[in-house]
Amino acid sequence: MPFSGPIVVGHDGSKFADEALVWALELARRAQMPVTVVRAWTMRTAPRPKTQEFGYVPPVSDFADAVRERLEESTRDMIARYPDVEVTLRVERGQPANVIVEASVGASLLVVGPRGLGGFKGLLLGSVSEHAVQTASCPVVVVRNEEDPALASPEV
Repeated sequence: MPFSGPIVVGHDGSKFADEALVWALELARRAQMPVTVVRAWTMRTAPRPKTQEFGYVPPVSDFADAVRERLEESTRDMIARYPDVEVTLRVERGQPANVIVEASVGASLLVVGPRGLGGFKGLLLGSVSEHAVQTASCPVVVVRNEEDPALASPEV
């Protein structure tokens, strides 16, 4: 199967997102493909910028910078284990489901975890992952791990 675009990974800082990133980096290493790591943010979810002070609300670009710094910090060690993989970090303001689907345009593959930081832990698939599976412009891989409720054996 020919690939023409990068592997895009949705990353919100959760353990599931970390698992998805490592999975994507390993595939990218083997297939010699670039990876784009995308983090969506809103004013409500962005970390406080360093420039924020009492009585002063920084510009939106400062919030974007704070999100990017957090993304760099949370992915640095994982990315460092794959020095031969070209990795681009993107931060986009908007609702995560929409940002991830928009990032899938032109991608060879979209990789997400089964759920993120919020939501109901008992669901088999989080709302962002479910939206991505249903509407992405490329194939989607949902990377699961042993902590995923969908893999738990049903109680009798």
